[in-house]
Amino acid sequence: MPHYSAIFQGYLRFKPTFSIPFFTAMSLRPQPISLSRRGLHLHPAAVNTSRLRSIRLPSCSVAIDLDSSDNRRRGPGFKQRTVAVPFWTQQTSGYGRFAYQDFNSDDDEDDDSDVEFFSSHSRTRTQPKQQQKQQKPGESTHENIDEWRWKLTMLLRNTDEQEVMSREKKDRRDFEQLSTLATRMGLHSRQYARVVVFSKAPLPNYRPDLDDKRPQREVILPLGVHREVDSHLRAHLSQKATNKIASFDDSLYRSSDGRNNLASEGIYGRPEPMTHTSIAKEKILQRRSLQLRNQQQDWQESPEGKKMLDFRRSLPAFKEKDAFLKVISENQVVVVSGETGCGKTTQLPQYILECETEAARGAVCNIICTQPRRISAMSVSERVAAERGEKLGESVGYKVRLEGMKGRDTRLLFCTTGVLLRRLLVDRSLNGVTHVIVDEIHERGMNEDFLLIVLKDLLPRRPDLRLILMSATLNAELFSSYFDGAPTMHIPGFTYPVRTHFLEDILQMTGYQLTPYNQIDDYGQQKTWKMQKQADAFKKRKSQIASTVEDALEVADFKGYSPRTRESLSCWSPDSIGFNLIERVLCHIVKNERPGAVLVFMTGWDDINSLKNQLQAHHLLGDQSQVLLLACHGSMSSSEQRLIFDNPEGGVRKIVLATNMAETSITINDVVFVVDCGKAKETSYDALNNTPCLLPSWISKAAARQRRGRAGRVQSGECYHLYPRCVYDAFADYQLPELLRTPLQSLCLQIKSLQLGSISEFLSRALQSPEPLSVQNAVEYLKTIGALDEDENLTVLGRKLSMLPVEPKLGKMLILGAIFKCLDPIMTVVAGLSLKDPFMMPADKKDLAESSKAHFAGRAYSDHLTLIRAYEGWKEAEAQQAGYEYCWRNFLSSQTLRAIDSLRKQFFYLLKDTGLVDHNSVAYNTWSHEEHLLRAVICAGLFPGVSSVENKPKSITLKTMEDGQILLSGNSVNGNVPRIPYPWLVFNEKVKVNSVFLRDSTGISDSVLLLFGGNISRGGLDGHLKMLEGYLEFFMKPELAKTYLSLKSELEELVQKKLMDPKLDIQSHNELLSAVRLLVSEDNCEGRFVFGRKGQSQLKKEVNSKSGGGGGGEGETDNFKNHLQMFLNRAGHESPTYKTTQLKNNQFRSTVIFNGLNFVGQPCVGKKLAEKSAAAEAILWLRGDTQSPNNDDINHASVVLKKSNKKNKNKSFNSAKWS
Repeated sequence: MPHYSAIFQGYLRFKPTFSIPFFTAMSLRPQPISLSRRGLHLHPAAVNTSRLRSIRLPSCSVAIDLDSSDNRRRGPGFKQRTVAVPFWTQQTSGYGRFAYQDFNSDDDEDDDSDVEFFSSHSRTRTQPKQQQKQQKPGESTHENIDEWRWKLTMLLRNTDEQEVMSREKKDRRDFEQLSTLATRMGLHSRQYARVVVFSKAPLPNYRPDLDDKRPQREVILPLGVHREVDSHLRAHLSQKATNKIASFDDSLYRSSDGRNNLASEGIYGRPEPMTHTSIAKEKILQRRSLQLRNQQQDWQESPEGKKMLDFRRSLPAFKEKDAFLKVISENQVVVVSGETGCGKTTQLPQYILECETEAARGAVCNIICTQPRRISAMSVSERVAAERGEKLGESVGYKVRLEGMKGRDTRLLFCTTGVLLRRLLVDRSLNGVTHVIVDEIHERGMNEDFLLIVLKDLLPRRPDLRLILMSATLNAELFSSYFDGAPTMHIPGFTYPVRTHFLEDILQMTGYQLTPYNQIDDYGQQKTWKMQKQADAFKKRKSQIASTVEDALEVADFKGYSPRTRESLSCWSPDSIGFNLIERVLCHIVKNERPGAVLVFMTGWDDINSLKNQLQAHHLLGDQSQVLLLACHGSMSSSEQRLIFDNPEGGVRKIVLATNMAETSITINDVVFVVDCGKAKETSYDALNNTPCLLPSWISKAAARQRRGRAGRVQSGECYHLYPRCVYDAFADYQLPELLRTPLQSLCLQIKSLQLGSISEFLSRALQSPEPLSVQNAVEYLKTIGALDEDENLTVLGRKLSMLPVEPKLGKMLILGAIFKCLDPIMTVVAGLSLKDPFMMPADKKDLAESSKAHFAGRAYSDHLTLIRAYEGWKEAEAQQAGYEYCWRNFLSSQTLRAIDSLRKQFFYLLKDTGLVDHNSVAYNTWSHEEHLLRAVICAGLFPGVSSVENKPKSITLKTMEDGQILLSGNSVNGNVPRIPYPWLVFNEKVKVNSVFLRDSTGISDSVLLLFGGNISRGGLDGHLKMLEGYLEFFMKPELAKTYLSLKSELEELVQKKLMDPKLDIQSHNELLSAVRLLVSEDNCEGRFVFGRKGQSQLKKEVNSKSGGGGGGEGETDNFKNHLQMFLNRAGHESPTYKTTQLKNNQFRSTVIFNGLNFVGQPCVGKKLAEKSAAAEAILWLRGDTQSPNNDDINHASVVLKKSNKKNKNKSFNSAKWS
């Protein structure tokens, strides 16, 4: 008969003299206590409670945490996924305890325990067992909720506990009501399969510690392979001892010293240049400044120059020229806000340059103007050069990744923010730079916010440096206060009046009728799920984007509009973009409005491409003699993007479909009409689940104003907002900064490479600091890949990574590709992952395109190897002047492949700077054709991005540590295969859209993951290895586990030596490399996934819990009978037999018999539990956890396996399975 944990029984009373309430009983830690079989007694002698986790009482379980220092240390906002001990050993620490556990008394009725239990409600003495059998606590929903109300109240009172959980069926039944109760009490709740959890802190979507089927892998290698690997390993160790090579105690990922001394690392130790200028140099600069002044005057006096000056004087910025120059001469920091069209981006940098040139300081003037996007830096620099009557690359230039145009005399450089940050790595004081202009700071990009922190620290050391911050919105006060009250100035926009039409006005004007059917956007046959999702939105619960504006719609008043319009508004779907509505609006503009270009704001490439296909099929909008349809997206090439700036001829109306990059970064001068869908697809970061998200969301009011302003550049314009005015009123004022919605790994690495101190402390000085969990996730990631040591100092690997302008994981892949002499294909992979996918999927030829991609993939089960094959084929075709035909035939983007080729060359030069490669590229490609080694290096780079693969008859189940079950993207070569013959996939990117998807992946074997993945730790049993803090578990023969551990240690030591001494020839370690290559190439993935396998400590706990008459209900713990039977059957024995007898106290004891052995279990309250207890005792003995009768140190399992070996001596090793 079940009793519930005394924690939730109200309070405990110890006879005869005092009582302890519940919240006091939780602090029993210092009390001297002892345990006996019959009860709980106080003792005068103190006992060591450091290992005591719970107290077993005769008639109940008192789960009192006597060592909750972990919880106190973590605090209320601790990261719940990260644990320091195996998941199966955590019953009361880390995640808390079960709310209650069912136990049955194993003692007689004459038990004279000194403890009395009181009900949490009646506060009366616990009733005798006979009466309790008739009153089951929480049997009804109402009683259960009342009981949980008390439990949750106790949780709130107890400062040492974080959460409480239960596996009870009735709690799962009543979870919805219990969740509502918890929410009202300020707690968080979630149901994980058969477990319900209530917590003080937010709960992630997936908890690996509560997953009974987290990845547990049985690893098997052919016996001959293992022996040969061991032979190579022993030869290596022998040679190592003979040569007396110094043994490295540090692992691969430890700093060479604890002081982060960067002076020895090449460019990091460059001394700052001396500022002493010789008299001769001064004369040269003066002469050059006079030449620049004369050139400027000649241009301004020429007819073309006068005409250009007249145009520039017509811009609103010209009226503020003198005030602007005065304020920057008197202040080190100035914040300028300017409306769209005022000319701040093109004119203010010129005013500074012209003023300095006129004062004969042009030769020493050096202006850097940052832009958030490549296209902005290139287009603005071209415009400014034209206004100065020069060619691009003279006094005005630009620099973006992969390309740039600047010369010796360039004085005004437009660049992306990332380029300036890279310069700060080698020139932390920006010597020679006189002015820094940060444009578009209102967008709050991550690099921009980071740059502001760095510049704020730099300004006191560079009093001569001037900083100008430019924003397109009126939020200058935020930046002014950040720079200690820096002066601000505003430049009014030069825009013609723009008439605004909201959805209700559009429907009234066009007479268009909205229905649930014509609001479903058509994405084509390949994405019918998107259309189904829209259709479901009309029937099911509202999405987040709809619920955001739900309140505004409920109180909206549309009385001034026709009944037809009000009816349309009543069924308007906020979730859809509105392709059909956009089509109707564009038809209205083309037919009825004056000439002028149309700019349509969409959310992303899918929407742009699908809408473009729909418009091209329209009889009017698809007529190329009347309409020119263009697209503008960040993934397009520079030449394609430039087409949007050209004016069509012959009365053709230009329609540009663009993303939010057209809000401020680019200006299309002939735009008169703007169509705004009101949404933008922005990346966000779920720190709690450690998952990036890419979901459409409503824009801000500032963004809506920016979009509207695009229509009034050349004449009065029209703006059509495809949402009601009340929805606009509900928008946020400004967009959430990127620093708060993206992963921070690269940023944290930059902080350490710039020697800016503690990461968390540095980021706390940002305009808006990211949440601590985001920072913690990034730091933990950098530690996992070996870029930081435990003290958050850069390791040798981390220093190399900071020199590469790619994500840390991709940089690590490049470095290991160079070390293991397979550099060319790895550079191709990294370049491809840094750019867009070169494989094109045209809607009308999707089947052919997929067939072509499948041809490259073959049976590699790898998107990354597929990319390598496509690129190498293109290079061969290029050598024969057939590259264009190759791309056309195989549905590849020639421009993307050229960009990959260019980026590969840049990577090679950067690796030369690190010292890892020299001019002889052939020497670093000795093993480039070994596919298994490529998989290993890819794994080393992408870890911990790993997913388990479980092949089922009709599906494939994938699971990651943060997300649980996930899906493969349809664009992946692994997304359409019926079976993946690898147990693991490593991936570069996952993103949450409607579910979590892996965008790219490569299949790897157990050996590749064990040798090239993260750190390995030993489990509780011989042959038990763990990764990712116990989430991944591997079971194998003890000898094989020893081989893996030794081989990984030697491999890490070799890589560490190579990083510290790039000139080291790793060929001298041929025996070690042979062992590694043999192991990763001959692992045929013959193992299997097993679930529910326990470590030694957990087996003991579960046996003890069952032996005392305890144990949860049926199905609450693993069935040891099944484990034992499976073990014996695989060993060639018949199933065991059980003999169960009933004891005097209505309990049962069972004996299990097999192979002439008898094992007796503990007394239990039921026959099934008794049999499980006997089976558990047998398993413990077979695994060597108990002593043999003669106290001989033997392998007990060999007693069973001996017979199996005789029966199956003709079977090959490949068919053997080990438990």
